[in-house]
Amino acid sequence: MNTFLLIRKLWPFVRNYRGSLILALLLTTIGALLAQVTPLVMEYSVNTVQGLLKRPIDNTEVIRVVGSLVAILLTKELLALLVQLGQKFLSDRIRFRMAADLYDFTISRIASYHLSFFAQDQNQIGKLEKRIDKGIDSLTKTVKNLFVDIAPMVANAAFALVLIYNKNIGVGIVATLVLPVYAYISREQTNRQKQIRRNIQEVRENKANALYGLLESIFVVKSFVRESYEQRRQQVLNLSLCEKEIRHHRTNYWFDGLKSIAEQVGIVLVFVVTIYFVLNRQMTVGAILLHIMLFNNVSAPVRHLHRIYDEYTEALTYAEGFFDMIENNSYLHQRGSLKPTSWTGHFSLQNVDFVYPNGKQALHNVTLDLKPGKVTALVGLSGAGKSSALNLLAGFYNPTRGSVLLDGQPLADYDSELVRENVGLVLQKNHIFAGTIEENIRYGRLEATTEEVIEAARQASLHHQVQQLPKGYQTEARALSGGQQQRIAIARLFLKNPPVLLLDEPTASLDAITAEQIKDSLDAIKQNRTVLIISHNISQIMDADQIYVLQEGEVVGQGTHESLYQSGGLYRDIIDSNARTLNISRLAATVLG
Repeated sequence: MNTFLLIRKLWPFVRNYRGSLILALLLTTIGALLAQVTPLVMEYSVNTVQGLLKRPIDNTEVIRVVGSLVAILLTKELLALLVQLGQKFLSDRIRFRMAADLYDFTISRIASYHLSFFAQDQNQIGKLEKRIDKGIDSLTKTVKNLFVDIAPMVANAAFALVLIYNKNIGVGIVATLVLPVYAYISREQTNRQKQIRRNIQEVRENKANALYGLLESIFVVKSFVRESYEQRRQQVLNLSLCEKEIRHHRTNYWFDGLKSIAEQVGIVLVFVVTIYFVLNRQMTVGAILLHIMLFNNVSAPVRHLHRIYDEYTEALTYAEGFFDMIENNSYLHQRGSLKPTSWTGHFSLQNVDFVYPNGKQALHNVTLDLKPGKVTALVGLSGAGKSSALNLLAGFYNPTRGSVLLDGQPLADYDSELVRENVGLVLQKNHIFAGTIEENIRYGRLEATTEEVIEAARQASLHHQVQQLPKGYQTEARALSGGQQQRIAIARLFLKNPPVLLLDEPTASLDAITAEQIKDSLDAIKQNRTVLIISHNISQIMDADQIYVLQEGEVVGQGTHESLYQSGGLYRDIIDSNARTLNISRLAATVLG
C-alpha cells in the first residue's frame, strides 16, 4: 500500500464531498495568508517604534499607531477564528459522513460474501470487528489529514517561505535547509515503525478475538472453573500488545527529539544570519522578529506533520487488511441469471467432493437425490458429512468437485436470492437476534402481520408459553431457554412457508412432548414439499421416503427404513443403538402393559 494507491481506493468515497473539499481548500488559502499577517505587523511595529523614538512624539500619535495595530491584529484573529471553525466543521462533516459511507459499503460487501470467507482463520468474528473499526477510523482520519489538515500546513509554510525569500534570499535558503533534514528523519522513523505497526495490528486483532471468545463462552469458563486459565491467556496477549506499543512510542520519542533539535538549530541559524544582515545595515531591526516568526510558521506545520504522518503510516498498515477484506471478489456470491417463475424443487448432488477452506475434506464422491414432494433423510454418525451436504444444497458453499443441481440445472446458474427465498432452513444452532420474540419470528417474513406471527408461534408450540411471559411477544428473545429459542427458529420457518425445507436436527434441545408436537407440525408442513431432514430422532427418520447413510463423508447405503435395516450395516447399528438407548423393550412393556 502506498499513497497513490490509497488515494485511488479512497477517491470513490471522497468524491461525493468535492464541494466541501473545494470550500475547505479556499478557507485553507485564506487561513494561510492570515497566518502571515502577525509577523508582518510585528516587523512594522518594531520599525515604526524605532523610528518614533528618534524624534519627539505626542500622545495622539501613540494612540493612533497602537490603536491601528491592535485593530489589525484583533481583526486578523477574528477572521482566523472564523476560518478555523469553518475548516473544522467541514473536516468533521467529511470525516464522519465518509465513515458512514465506508461502513455501509463494508457491511454490504461482507454480507454478500460466501460462507467460506468466514471459515478462514484470519476472518474470525473478533478479528473482523477490529479490522473494520480500526480500518474505517484510520482511513477517515487519513482523508481528513490529506485533504483538510495537510493543505493548511503546507500553504502556511509555503507563504512564510515566500515572504522570507522576498525579504532576503540568504535567510530563505537557511530556513529551507531544515526541511530536508525533517524529511529524512521522518522517513527513517517510518521505515523503523512499519513492521512494529503490523505486529501491533495482528496482536490487536488476536486480542479482540480472544476477548470476544471469552465473553461468548463465559458459561463454559465458569462451569469448568477456568477463570485463571482465561486470565493468563488474556494477560499474554495484553503483555505482548503492551510491549509492542512501548517500543512503538519509544521509537517515536527518539525521532521526535531529533526533529526538535533540527528545528532549534534552524531557529538559531535564521537568527544569526538575520542579525548579521541587520548589523551590516542590510535589514531593519524588525526583520529579526519577522524572520523568527515566519520561520516558526515554516517549522510549526512541519512539526505537526509528524503527528499526521504517524497517523498516515498507521492508516497504510490497516488499509492493507481493510481493502483486502472489502475488495476480495473471490468470495462474492456469483449470482446466476436463472429466475424461473415456477420450479419443482428437485435438488441433487452429483459425484460431489467438498473440502472446507481449512483443508478438511468433508465429502467424497457423494451423490444424493431429493425428489420433489418427498422427504429425504440423511443418517450417520457425528462428522459423517451430513451438515456439509445440507450446506452445499443451500448454496452456502460450492463443491470442490462435482455438481449441485436444481431441476437439472447447476444451482450456481440460479439467482441465489431467489433460491434462498424458496428454501427454509432450521439448523443445529439457530441464531437468535437481539430483539423481541415477535421481531425474531417476523424475520421469516418481514411483511407478516401480528396475527400471522402468532399463528406461526402456535404451530411451533410456542404461543402458550409466550402468553405466560409478562411482556408476551415483546419479551427479549435471548432471555428464553435454549428449547424456546429453538421453537422461535421453527416458528420463523412456519412463517416463511417455503416450498423446500432443509432441516438439521429441528427438534434438538426440545423435551419429548414438545418434540412430538413439533414433529406433528412439521409433518403437516412437509406435505407436497421437497424436504431434507437430518436427525438422530429415529421417529423422524423412519417416516422418510428415501434415506441416505453417510460414513466418513461417503454414501454407504440408501433406501427406505425397512430395506436399509434388513441390509444390516451402519444403519441397523444406529437404529439398534437408539433402541437400546431409549430402552424400547421396557418402554413398550410399560406403555402396552
